[in-house]
Amino acid sequence: MIAVIDRPAPQPEIDCWVQGSEPSLIELAGDVVLIEVIQVNCPGCFVHGLPEVIRLHETYRSQGLKVFAIATAFEHFEHNTLNNLERLLQHGEVKGDPLFQLGKAGFLENSKLPYTIPFSVAMDKLVKTEVEVNENSINQFIISQIPDFHQRQWSDERRQSIYRQAESYLKNKRYEALTFEMYQLQGTPSSILIDKQGLLRQVSFGVVNQLENDIQSLLKE
Repeated sequence: MIAVIDRPAPQPEIDCWVQGSEPSLIELAGDVVLIEVIQVNCPGCFVHGLPEVIRLHETYRSQGLKVFAIATAFEHFEHNTLNNLERLLQHGEVKGDPLFQLGKAGFLENSKLPYTIPFSVAMDKLVKTEVEVNENSINQFIISQIPDFHQRQWSDERRQSIYRQAESYLKNKRYEALTFEMYQLQGTPSSILIDKQGLLRQVSFGVVNQLENDIQSLLKE
């Protein structure tokens, strides 16, 4: 099932709950639900995505906002593992790019994340995949990410660069992350916002300044 805006939000495909647990989306009817999708190997998730979502959780949970996170893996599968997620949640340890980039920037404390995640966290369900990489599959993937790719006035050089990037991504894709694919996410951090009736209202990638206003509006409905 593919998620569609203003239609009932499909239940995320979860391998396991690593910290806490949450009932099904159907059982969460009456709450506004915010799902933050992260990767363990995503520096931006720790610097921008999670701190903002933690703030929203602490500000609006008493008003009916339910927040939880799903760790996924669409790249760098050697770092975005269940074991590394467990070490992150239990000990604050980060690996790969976050350890290097955040350590270099002075963001970490004793090489560990300087805060804890106060809500439930699950691992996305990963299924091993054998992607046949050909012109058709590459073009389909590009269109899934850039629907108006053929309408944009880009140079041949830029089009070829995007084509090569898509080809490389598919050749290195070892797993399909079911929730990531279901909600057609473009990367991490991503936010999934569901209203009190269980309808999918918003899917956003990166830092979204409008997210808090949208949450406030849905809480009033």
